[in-house]
Amino acid sequence: MSIVAGSTELDAVFVGGGVIGLASAWRSARAGLSVALVDPEPGHGATWAAAGMLAPVTEAHYGEEALVRLNLTAAQLWPGFARELEAESALPVGYLQHGTVVVAVDASDRLAIDEVLAFQQGLGLDATRLSARECRALEPSLAPGLRGGVDVPGDHQVDNRLLVAALLGACRETGVSLVPHRAVGVAVSPEARAFGVELDGGTTLRAGAVVVTAGCHSNQLGGLPPGTLPPVRPVKGMTLRLAAPPGVPRLGRTVRGLVHGQTCYLVPREDGSVVVGATVEEKGFDCTVQARAVYDLLRDARTIVPGLDEYELTETAVGLRPGSPDNAPAIGPTAVPGLLVATGHYRNGILLAPLTAEAITGLLAGSAPSDVVAPFGPERFASPRSGAA
Repeated sequence: MSIVAGSTELDAVFVGGGVIGLASAWRSARAGLSVALVDPEPGHGATWAAAGMLAPVTEAHYGEEALVRLNLTAAQLWPGFARELEAESALPVGYLQHGTVVVAVDASDRLAIDEVLAFQQGLGLDATRLSARECRALEPSLAPGLRGGVDVPGDHQVDNRLLVAALLGACRETGVSLVPHRAVGVAVSPEARAFGVELDGGTTLRAGAVVVTAGCHSNQLGGLPPGTLPPVRPVKGMTLRLAAPPGVPRLGRTVRGLVHGQTCYLVPREDGSVVVGATVEEKGFDCTVQARAVYDLLRDARTIVPGLDEYELTETAVGLRPGSPDNAPAIGPTAVPGLLVATGHYRNGILLAPLTAEAITGLLAGSAPSDVVAPFGPERFASPRSGAA
């Protein structure tokens, strides 16, 4: 049975227009549902500040094996997703399969990378140890004196800002209604079923189902019993954008570095620019750009690629990633009938967008989540007071 209730103007309304909301709304409309997406500035939150890495291997961490499987499944969907999105929108998304090289600056960094490599290879992931010379053969811009690294051919990238433009175009092409307002609450009937969202202007947008895709703001919607929405929180991250002047050698592939214990990544774009990131700070909803954070990122980036000294710093950007207690997303129905969530994607929102969109579209049509998605239902965060089992 479909989750979508009958006799409403819309089949589904999505609250939040980051990459997860945009992709899910597009896919749902493509499946024949009447869809609206509510967001005053779709695509301009954490998605806009991101670097666009699709990193199922280098984001693999101890104790997160189920999440690794989810990320790998999503990565397999990306080539087809990119092709379909470009065809629908007639816009490029900048999907590149150049691979990633991970490098170590000192001996302790080398040891830490080797330990993670052993874990990755134990999971059957495609990652190969490299000497310093082999790292520089893959990426000649790397600094001399590095202690070697790892080749990760399966970690790719997409241009996140091109992706936003393409998703917005695809949503328009498939008839998604983009509502430039902020949702302040979920409208719930006396029978305790969600039937729409309340907007900041005081009106109610009615729909057969409500899907909360509002990132780190997802649990701020009113009108619901305590504990209904997952306990997501903002995790601050900053990226820098650098432009290559004419004649300066350009970075050819994504580089992730461990610099005296601190992580840093450099993601090249086809126009020769580079995105450098990213800080990880627990500072609530603070979006200020601090000089020390900019300095630290530039210092570590130029330690890995000294040629960045000649690049122009063109932008600093701050995004608030939606973190969850176990660093994994919440995808699925809540204890309130008609209310679904897709949030908490933390550092892997862009990577997981195709898989999340597929899962939400299926759930709206009444399909059960796949085996790889099922462990990530929001019920794992439910408290006894929320009324969920």
